[in-house]
Amino acid sequence: MRPPRQRRRTAPAERIGGVHRPHPPPAHRHRTHPHGCSAGFTLVELLIALVLIAVILVLMFSGLRLGSRAWEGIEIVSERVNDLRVARNFLDRTLRQVRPASIVVDGEEQPVFAGDAASLEFVAPLSEHVGIPGLYVLRLVLEPAGEYDRLVLVRWLLHPEVLEGGDDYPEWQPLAEASSISADEGPLDRDVAAGAYGRTVLLPQVDRFEIAYFGVEEGQSEPEWFEEWLDQPRLPQKVRLSLSTPRQSWPAAVVELPDGDAAGINLSANVPSGEAPPGISPQSGADGAPPTQSRSDGRNIR
Repeated sequence: MRPPRQRRRTAPAERIGGVHRPHPPPAHRHRTHPHGCSAGFTLVELLIALVLIAVILVLMFSGLRLGSRAWEGIEIVSERVNDLRVARNFLDRTLRQVRPASIVVDGEEQPVFAGDAASLEFVAPLSEHVGIPGLYVLRLVLEPAGEYDRLVLVRWLLHPEVLEGGDDYPEWQPLAEASSISADEGPLDRDVAAGAYGRTVLLPQVDRFEIAYFGVEEGQSEPEWFEEWLDQPRLPQKVRLSLSTPRQSWPAAVVELPDGDAAGINLSANVPSGEAPPGISPQSGADGAPPTQSRSDGRNIR
């Protein structure tokens, strides 16, 4: 015999309008307040949500502030390193273009290249972006500027009338005989004499600036390192520069100089006014601008 079929239980029905309809399952019923109102968030839940939002905002603003400080620190360090790198690159590039030169002063020939442990003077070309294009006598000196010295580049156009000086800039003298150029002998970071003379700050704060010279001194046969190079007929073979600021250091750089005698270019500083040696245009009379030099290939200029 077949077992009797069990009837499935159905939800109880209610009679509405003569039609029996089942009650909805308990899971789909709306939660209601005991008084019949719909239930919302409690005060405790709102307070917890506000606390979480406040914590998230604090973390976000702290991260933004930390990122801003880190970015400012990177910019400051980058600026310091950039100043030192620009000065080092300029010195390296300029020293590699040194020209052997001598200047006749009062009948005595003086080699321009000279230097000691804290100053250096040489002849090298400068582009049209700095002053007048041509050969310049360049002098690196340290000047006092408060707690730290500053590294200053002084330049004269290699021309007799410029080397004799003017009303607003000093005359050139050999490094071994010249007194230190002070701030009242020409403005900083501004060209005078139509760009033929200028004083430029390469580094505003210098903690260490040391120079050494490697070469064969007159009367010797083997090259050595020297702390100074004065009154030598030939250029040194190498120059070592140690340059650092109070907050940034850099390894010493060794620059190899071109080979040549100090008499490669010979210029007389006692040329009468209005006369100019071959290769140099005379001074113009209309605007008083100093002459430009058109020859920088190492030929003698007399």
